[in-house]
Amino acid sequence: MDHNTQLKNKENYLLEMIDISKEFPGVKALDGVQLKVRPGTVHALMGENGAGKSTLMKCLFGIYHEDNGEIYLEGVKVKFNSAKQALENGVSMVHQELNQVRQRNIMDNIWLGRYPQKGVFIDEQKMYDDTKKIFEDLDIQLDPREKVGKLTVSQMQMVEIAKAVSYNSKVIVMDEPTSSLTEKEVNHLFKIINALKQKGVGLIYISHKMEEILQISDDVTVMRDGKWIATKPAKELTTDTIISLMVGRDLTNRFPPMDNVPGETILKVEELMATYQPSIQNVSFDLRKGEILGIAGLVGSKRTDIVEALFGIRQISSGKIYVHGKEVQNTSPQKAIENGFALVTEERRSTGIFGILDINFNSIIANLDEYFNKFGLVDEDKCKADTQWVIDSMRVKTPSQKTSISSLSGGNQQKVIIGRWLLTEPEILMLDEPTRGIDVGAKYEIYQLMIDLAKKDKGIIMISSEMPELLGVTDRILVMSNGRVAGIVETKNTTQEEILRLSAKFL
Repeated sequence: MDHNTQLKNKENYLLEMIDISKEFPGVKALDGVQLKVRPGTVHALMGENGAGKSTLMKCLFGIYHEDNGEIYLEGVKVKFNSAKQALENGVSMVHQELNQVRQRNIMDNIWLGRYPQKGVFIDEQKMYDDTKKIFEDLDIQLDPREKVGKLTVSQMQMVEIAKAVSYNSKVIVMDEPTSSLTEKEVNHLFKIINALKQKGVGLIYISHKMEEILQISDDVTVMRDGKWIATKPAKELTTDTIISLMVGRDLTNRFPPMDNVPGETILKVEELMATYQPSIQNVSFDLRKGEILGIAGLVGSKRTDIVEALFGIRQISSGKIYVHGKEVQNTSPQKAIENGFALVTEERRSTGIFGILDINFNSIIANLDEYFNKFGLVDEDKCKADTQWVIDSMRVKTPSQKTSISSLSGGNQQKVIIGRWLLTEPEILMLDEPTRGIDVGAKYEIYQLMIDLAKKDKGIIMISSEMPELLGVTDRILVMSNGRVAGIVETKNTTQEEILRLSAKFL
């Protein structure tokens, strides 16, 4: 063992990333970043979207090769050339976007590419027993032979954690692990994390949920604009100090001033019911010009079903929709767009963006008919001009229109999607969890965008699971419970307690 390695071991860090720099054409993504993780601890990695967190993790995994800097694992210098190599050396990751083979069962997904063999055959019994043992250790109540496609999002996440543990990982990275979990499921996840800590595993925890970070973390590293800003013990931090470090200024106001003025009714929904499994029942409400209407409710309350029914994705069995007093039939998304509706979906990556394509394509796709000239050819200049409008008006951070949208931060992807729908000139803009997985700075920009649109007489419907957001950026809140409207309240006159009470009304 050389002198350097001995020195590293003295410091008792499980993982050290020292002075990591990475440059892409036109962008310095990382500039001398450091991250040091102690064994048996949760180390939160925080920063706004675009701060460089994902790039840093991709350097750790060998997906990107850093231009400068060194990585040490248990005191030994490492340089992984692929994610497979990182996994084989005890570094694994539980991704926010779950990439599983849904047609196969759980144990196939866990041992894919490294099945236990009995001669030339796969040893199914050993695979079952090994999976069962990991599940018992982590208190996961699932049958290893169950098909992944039948699992809930939280169960799929538990399978991914079990897979990481199956590699005997020393370091596990968790990227937004609770973004789709209920409170009960979050508590189970935290129990698993504590069990892994007891085994000496180091966990890198990426999340935008401040309260969660302060509850689960031992250390917190904050990044900003590709640079390391600070590493501090979690017990020394508050939500305000973390926000201040992340954005480089005090964010005394998390929400912009609500200076929009709701006017006449633009949308009236009467006794709406939707088919396909239990869905919405007798939903009635109205939306005014220049109004932001929030939709609240617990997981399973069918909030998303409302906007899907209005947008023609979900078939309506009865009820009526009126725009400016005239009845409309939104039998398909195309019909809904023609009638002035736009929908920004919750699952940005799976139903929002065309990940392998550029910003230009992602900006104009909802409005394609507008880009053909009289000869039936695509008007490239108009495409470019409208894409530039999206980039400028939404303040999208990107090197160019030709940049792949998947390489942008979550907040910038969301801005492109909102811009895309604004090009269709909608009167009613529906946003399903528009700030999910987005940092505090980008959230503020999206809130401001919503208020500015309301001031231009747009009617806005926003579904959100975040109570402060609903109370901070809406005029009224419609509360759903079990597919029905439990109540509609004036935001300025309501409380968190009243909304929660209404949410549980029909349970």
